[in-house]
Amino acid sequence: MAFFEHDGCTLHYEEYGQGEPLLLVHGLGSSAQDWEYQVPALAPCYRVIVVDLRGHGRSEKPRERYSIAGFAADLAALLERLATGPVHYVGLSMGGMTGFQMAVDHPALLRSLTIVNSAPEVKLRKPLDYWQWFKRWSLMHLVSMGAIGRGLGQSLFPRPEQADLRRMISERWARNDKHAYIASFNAIVGWGVQERIGQIRCPTLIISADHDYTPVALKEQYVRLIPQARLAVITDSRHATPLDQPEHFNRTLKDFLAAVSSTPKDQRVPC
Repeated sequence: MAFFEHDGCTLHYEEYGQGEPLLLVHGLGSSAQDWEYQVPALAPCYRVIVVDLRGHGRSEKPRERYSIAGFAADLAALLERLATGPVHYVGLSMGGMTGFQMAVDHPALLRSLTIVNSAPEVKLRKPLDYWQWFKRWSLMHLVSMGAIGRGLGQSLFPRPEQADLRRMISERWARNDKHAYIASFNAIVGWGVQERIGQIRCPTLIISADHDYTPVALKEQYVRLIPQARLAVITDSRHATPLDQPEHFNRTLKDFLAAVSSTPKDQRVPC
């Protein structure tokens, strides 16, 4: 467990293993804990770095406006502090949005980019978009974080055999600071860099669950805008793919990383 300070906020991160640096970035209301099925699988062959974004986990939760660009700036500062050089970046949901922002704002820091169940913009354009945003915004203000977590657990892990995952998400969500959670949600709404993703030059993998909130067709559209991007669809999965399909997810990610590694094959640790 380690901490660093950037832009007035103390941020928590952890490191495991050695090899090419690999940064794992969580989504809204989550934390570094939610990579628990990935760290043991990746640490034998990568220098795995997990971080709690500001407002999340063990990082400080300043009572201020948050932004996706601000999250990316925090991560850029961490990589500079750790002297990693370019990293393999993996981001889920809001972490994926932050990855898109990193790729256009700090391209020299990325060896590769993996985006999981995310998109390069969250724009409100139709009346239904505004209505959906208003419902979520109202719910966050009216109910407890524990209630949100219980509802989210039912949505993400609906099968009877996923009871432990439902319980875990409910317990972790209840520990969220509501102000920081709402500030992070507000950072997402209206954000976007889709007009710039054609600038992304590093190898890019887009991972989509077949039952994600946003359809596979949306990912297919923006994958075509990124020069070195490809799409992988993971079946029987919802928004939290690294948790509900960890073996399939880990295999897909490791195959991609092996293909884009800059380390000669005869010098790599088997992974």
